[in-house]
Amino acid sequence: MDSTAGAPKGALSHVRICDFTGQLAGAGATRLLAAFGADVIRVEDPSNHGAWDILRGMPPYVDDRTGPEFGGGFNNHNVEKRGITLNLRTERGRELLRELVAVSDVVTENFAAGVFERLGFAYESLRAIRPDIIYVSNCGFGHSGPYREFKTWGPIVQAVCGLTFSSGLAGQPPAGWGYSYMDHGGGYFMGVAVLMALLHRARSGKGQWVDMSCTEAGATLLGPSVLDATVNDRPLRRPGMPDSNRENSPEMAPHGIYPSEGEDNWVAIACRSDADWQRLRELLDEDWARESRFDSLAGRIEHQDALDAALADWTRPRERFEIQRQLQARGVPAAAVQRPQERIDADPDTAHMRLWPEVTHREMGRVRVDGLPVRLSRTDWKLERGGPCLGEHNQEVLCGLLGVAESELPELREAGVI
Repeated sequence: MDSTAGAPKGALSHVRICDFTGQLAGAGATRLLAAFGADVIRVEDPSNHGAWDILRGMPPYVDDRTGPEFGGGFNNHNVEKRGITLNLRTERGRELLRELVAVSDVVTENFAAGVFERLGFAYESLRAIRPDIIYVSNCGFGHSGPYREFKTWGPIVQAVCGLTFSSGLAGQPPAGWGYSYMDHGGGYFMGVAVLMALLHRARSGKGQWVDMSCTEAGATLLGPSVLDATVNDRPLRRPGMPDSNRENSPEMAPHGIYPSEGEDNWVAIACRSDADWQRLRELLDEDWARESRFDSLAGRIEHQDALDAALADWTRPRERFEIQRQLQARGVPAAAVQRPQERIDADPDTAHMRLWPEVTHREMGRVRVDGLPVRLSRTDWKLERGGPCLGEHNQEVLCGLLGVAESELPELREAGVI
């Protein structure tokens, strides 16, 4: 009997996913679906100790234990999933996978283009097993086009698609959007793709192959820059273009991040209008703030360097949360720049949203993971079970779901199938 029977039902509890995704671009997608109840069965190769997903052995760790069961990133991205091992270089391993596909709604993977096909499971092969199967593949450049053979990684995707060039200070090299930003974006697109394919099948009875490219997903975030270049023939980084700490669409001044009391403490301030500036000016009560050159937005833009320098002198000796309170009380948008640990542990709104729930991992015990920033009144998400250890659910899935005799499991282990 399948051990998931009788478990609390989520919105996607009727969906089973045979999951080969790794890292974050893929695993992040199936993580979302698992949180809403989908039975996500993570398939890994038993012969390489989790090397299909390098996050298994990467920090952060909860203590001094290391190895494929203790990677914090892997646990975070694979919560609520079941995990099995199958060696697809063996005929019995391929046979068991065919049986799993036959009872699954979706097959997901984010290998490089062609890898899953070489393992013997191209889309047509999957359709032969289950005609209405949904197959979702997510790689750097998709499975067609001149770049299909190239392999990539999060920061490379960002460089190729144009995101890296879009962020940086004036006169400095492009700063980019942070490590593997598009792994997150690609995962979100993949999660949506699975849901749309499931909706289509519910209406038509037909499955399909969803071919995704993380690079193209990143390019969709460049709409205004592409429009400006194609319509106005203006490049993104050009002389006179404001740096990433200022805004010109619409123009605002002051509008930036300013130093505050203490080591590496900052506060964000935005004056959307002359009325905002007047309210800030009253709080400042400084001679420089009353200068006529700052009366209008045009004057503040023209003298923005001087304005920012003077405002920074005012904020520097003051406590950032006190600045936030004073400006918000006057209706001026302002917020202390918070460190992640401050947001996680001290902010009452974050606690209310349950953004960092604790799950139980077989080896690590109780550990904190990312929650989901949404609340559904009827079918809310649930994260309680940590990511699977290697082969943790072999017996549960192979015997309880596929009907393999428990007496066969030692033979499968001896043969290197699981």
